[in-house]
Amino acid sequence: MILINFAHPITSSQMEQIESLLGQSIHRVLEINSQIDVNLPLAPQITQMADAVGLTPIQWQTEPILINPPSLNYSALLLLVELHGRMGYFPPIIRIRPVSQGPMQKFEVAEIINLQSLRENARQTRNGA
Repeated sequence: MILINFAHPITSSQMEQIESLLGQSIHRVLEINSQIDVNLPLAPQITQMADAVGLTPIQWQTEPILINPPSLNYSALLLLVELHGRMGYFPPIIRIRPVSQGPMQKFEVAEIINLQSLRENARQTRNGA
């Protein structure tokens, strides 16, 4: 599985949590800068962000990919649209949450969210099922 990280670096503890939740190992981590210029149009910046991943069209469509989305909400939304266009489906994402452990802020992996499954379930609501 390829983990594409558009957020803060993944710690070794978080990587263990991810692999445990997935039931498989991550064989490649791609760290992608998700900083944007708020004074420029967002869509072209998101396209450049996805281009920076460096995968071929075949890899986007065939490799198992997990996404750690950017924290900025509108960047994350546009990125999901861009990735859906490249992959043909919504990729699974990591949800990270803060945990209180003394004076230091720490973060843990809360869950892996299968966006495509959520989309398919939502379609049932639209179809009245």
